[in-house]
Amino acid sequence: MNKNTNNVFKFPSPAKLNLFLHVVGQRKDGYHELETLFQFLDYSDTIEIEVTKDSDIELLTPIDGVSNEDNLIVKSALLLQKEILQKKILEKSTVPENSLGAKIRIKKRLPMGGGLGGGSSNAATILVALNSLWKCDFSTEQLADFGLTLGADVPIFVHGFSAFARGIGENLTAVQPKESWYLVCKPKVSISTASVFTSSDLPRNTKKLASEDFSKTYCDKDLFKDEKYHNDCQTMVIKHYDEVANLLAWLIEYAPSRMTGTGACVFSRFISEKEACDLQNKLPSGIESFVARGLNKSPLISVIESLDK
Repeated sequence: MNKNTNNVFKFPSPAKLNLFLHVVGQRKDGYHELETLFQFLDYSDTIEIEVTKDSDIELLTPIDGVSNEDNLIVKSALLLQKEILQKKILEKSTVPENSLGAKIRIKKRLPMGGGLGGGSSNAATILVALNSLWKCDFSTEQLADFGLTLGADVPIFVHGFSAFARGIGENLTAVQPKESWYLVCKPKVSISTASVFTSSDLPRNTKKLASEDFSKTYCDKDLFKDEKYHNDCQTMVIKHYDEVANLLAWLIEYAPSRMTGTGACVFSRFISEKEACDLQNKLPSGIESFVARGLNKSPLISVIESLDK
């Protein structure tokens, strides 16, 4: 159990990679239809939660440039607060007054604007953790539905398994890609998701994969050698961000590499940790980086399972 003597519980909020990301269309409401393969990394933010005897949600470590009202951590906690109270009303049961509060701290490791899903992961960790600590008894599917109102990537972090995703990212099929080692690098630039998905240079008509292509046979595929698998957002980003284009060109000389999500982070795949660390030591100056193992089960789920025993 990740609990210290001050009754503070610690939870990982892991990064994800998009091993590929195809934009296969755009809906009338403006949202894009995607096909993507998610995998987690054993590299995380850490969120500490202390349940309090009042109804306040306090974020004790504000993030520079993000108001509390716009912070997904706070928004997730308030959303769950609202949903549990609504549930109790429908069930005609009662909640002890002032029993759904929390003091929250976060230790950030995941870069913002990097395409690693940091904000969505933070939101999911709050939903999953408080569901356990507050004893809300919402199902994983219910929590994922709540999370989808906060962001398209939140459900994958709530479910906590590697998955092929369709729709706007919420229709998930569990898969088992190889748990490779990755060197993840971020050039000195941050890229907003909105700027990518509103760009006229974003490909929006990639052919949908056949049903057999997103089965559990992903464990046998080399997604870097088959040109059918790629990142459509990368196509747009390297046209407008030289920092990403130059870093990718450098990395590809050493290992299979591509951008994750809408960027700016790029990742290179290796068989061993040593190979990844060796290339990390050769990186040009000024490049933020880390080495991590791919995981098909989120470390958050493992912590929740131990907490609920």
